[in-house]
Amino acid sequence: MLMRFEPFRDLDRVTEEMLSGSRARPVPVDAYRRGDEFKVEVDLPGADPGSIELTVENDVLSVRATRTAFREETDQVQVAERGHGQFGRQLFLGESLDRDHITAVYHDGVLTVTIPVAQQAKPRKIEVTHVGSVAQAVEAASVTV
Repeated sequence: MLMRFEPFRDLDRVTEEMLSGSRARPVPVDAYRRGDEFKVEVDLPGADPGSIELTVENDVLSVRATRTAFREETDQVQVAERGHGQFGRQLFLGESLDRDHITAVYHDGVLTVTIPVAQQAKPRKIEVTHVGSVAQAVEAASVTV
């Protein structure tokens, strides 16, 4: 469903930061299948809802968002542990997911992305016909070959 193999992710992130000057921080993600849907929950606490971008290109689902710091110039910061700026994450989608019907909802700081399982990837029942005796089955198989 979702491929987690990203051997050069950290190297790409550091290179991108150095070349572009941006500092897109990775965000935590949970992903699971529920029935005929695949769910991805992305933590984006405090993100500006209008800044959330969700794109799909080929097999890659990209999420980007921005959290703005609301400080004045006269503020004397004592502790600054909460990240601000641009956040992002890329996930590689398996072929069994329907990229044309993805939906997303942002609620309480969590972006929930729902991706339906493609029709051809859903389990289906194969009808087995009964020929009769084993000898008839062997004879029927040899005739059709």
